Amino acid sequence: MRIGIFTDTYPPYINGVSTSIAMLETALKKMGHEVFIVTVNPDEMAYEYIEKDHIIRLAGIPIGIYDYRLTGIYPLKAVNKIKEWDLDIIHSHTEFGVGTFARIMAKQLDIPIVHTYHTMYEDYVHYITKGFFDKSSKKIVEYLTKFYCDKTVTELIVPTKKTYDLFKDKYDYTRNIHIVPTGIEVERFYKENNDESITNRIKKEIGIKKDDFVILFVGRIAEEKNIPFLIENHLKIIDKNSKAKLIIIGDGPDIDSYKKMVKKLNIEKNVIFTGKVPWQEVNQYYQMANVFVSASHSETQGLTLLEAMAASIPVVACQDEAFQDVVVNGLNGYLFENDDEYVDYICTLMKDKKIYDQMCIQARINGEAHSSKYYAEKVLDVYSIALGGIPGSDRPKRTFTDKMKNVIKKGFHGE
Repeated sequence: MRIGIFTDTYPPYINGVSTSIAMLETALKKMGHEVFIVTVNPDEMAYEYIEKDHIIRLAGIPIGIYDYRLTGIYPLKAVNKIKEWDLDIIHSHTEFGVGTFARIMAKQLDIPIVHTYHTMYEDYVHYITKGFFDKSSKKIVEYLTKFYCDKTVTELIVPTKKTYDLFKDKYDYTRNIHIVPTGIEVERFYKENNDESITNRIKKEIGIKKDDFVILFVGRIAEEKNIPFLIENHLKIIDKNSKAKLIIIGDGPDIDSYKKMVKKLNIEKNVIFTGKVPWQEVNQYYQMANVFVSASHSETQGLTLLEAMAASIPVVACQDEAFQDVVVNGLNGYLFENDDEYVDYICTLMKDKKIYDQMCIQARINGEAHSSKYYAEKVLDVYSIALGGIPGSDRPKRTFTDKMKNVIKKGFHGE
């Protein structure tokens, strides 16, 4: 199958969406499919085509939110190249910019479009409104989300029941929704596949000693991640074990204010900010951790939790629907509802080696269940459904046989 993936975030950008897309691309290629990428040029406001990798990078204007850039919705150079690709299906991973372009191309080329909804946009409104008109802005976000995900796509994918409920209960979405949890390249995070000497070097560089108990957070350093919760409660954890170290990996708009918070609390020796880490090295950082933590309520799934589990690390996360499908309370980690529970759970894992060791085993088992191959197979099932027709379209539908002719000839599963 010839698959066009349209996304406004893709390596070298490092975030959950770009990582999941790179993983899906790799898995689909291993299964024998041809994958073509349409994304944003991260460095220049210029069109670029990388033929050997089948990647179009569109010119984009920085919008001031992280590294995101906004592209035009109909770049002619890209249109002509995409026509040459002879795609069987388009899979969009963004609602705006590149996502709008994906929808135009799907209609123009008369091919189905599958869309994956990654981001709970209502949790990010404050970056635009700065606290003003939040209520009305969220209604606009709801309208735009429903429009992009309902009126313009053939099939919709969401990663968790939390996101499914958002569309069904709040947005009153009436069409198909496929829950397909995003997978990860689990093998990258297995302890046996990582170089212990590199992990030891990293520990030395950032000041981690052999007898330290390492509590790890990986993600964007921003308001919606609720990092102050982790910092403030770490003060309580230090009172119980001075060897406890909170390592915060990532970068973002609030990193300076959080560093000031740490300094004010006088816990700079126990809270370490690494800044942005290259994606190729993130797996090594997981190897130095004893526990992975998250207090964020803005996740659609929480891929970093799965990465931690694949590295045999128990997770302590807030009670949130996005995490309930990943963390089995008391088996591979804990879900906390308040400050006291968070501190108690961390202390239990520090003190009780029997519980800790068992959770490490269960975390690895859970991580293995979220492989990239399994994810790609589920996505291919949705592609198959999409190729059966275009619901809601006023254009004459081709039959399933007509649409599948080219696909069957090439081999739907690369056979």
